[in-house]
Amino acid sequence: MNTRLDRVLLLKHFKRQSIFDRFFEHRDSLIIQYKNGDITKREFLEGNFDFVQKIKLKPFSKVDSYEKGIYNYQYYNVLAKYYNMLAADIKDDINFARQYKSCRYKANYYYNEKDKATLQLLRFLEFKNIEAYFIKVESEYLKDKLYEIVLKDYEFAIFHSKSNWLLRILREEGVFIEKKKVSLIDGYINEKY
Repeated sequence: MNTRLDRVLLLKHFKRQSIFDRFFEHRDSLIIQYKNGDITKREFLEGNFDFVQKIKLKPFSKVDSYEKGIYNYQYYNVLAKYYNMLAADIKDDINFARQYKSCRYKANYYYNEKDKATLQLLRFLEFKNIEAYFIKVESEYLKDKLYEIVLKDYEFAIFHSKSNWLLRILREEGVFIEKKKVSLIDGYINEKY
């Protein structure tokens, strides 16, 4: 570390690590609070959304670590669920038809970006020690559509999707089990916002 540039790069690296540390601590804390019944699903989603907005860290274009991949997934998932929740809140109010349409568009956009982020992470992990399967759900809309992707080497690394193109890739990679299971986070999946 002889040059000023080296020191600046090192400081930037530590700042980035600090953001990851805060991100994972916050994420894990919310998960534990939710599991313990201390917060509702809605509070969990709002807490994640507020945190992502506060740290102002955009998704990474290149995923070359688990941390970057999980952050990208979480970033898009948080935004998708937040806008989906807002849309549900105003769905039946005719005075908010334009806002409803906007929220639905944003939710769908972010869900698609989340699926792309999932694939980036799975490719980085070379599809190793990953298991995916359809899950049992109470929602008629999600029945036989929603599947779970579990990264067995990491705690709290459970992803969900209903993307057909991602499902095709999971099958091609041999990580999709043609069996319906109860989700590892069944209570969360089946709780409404």
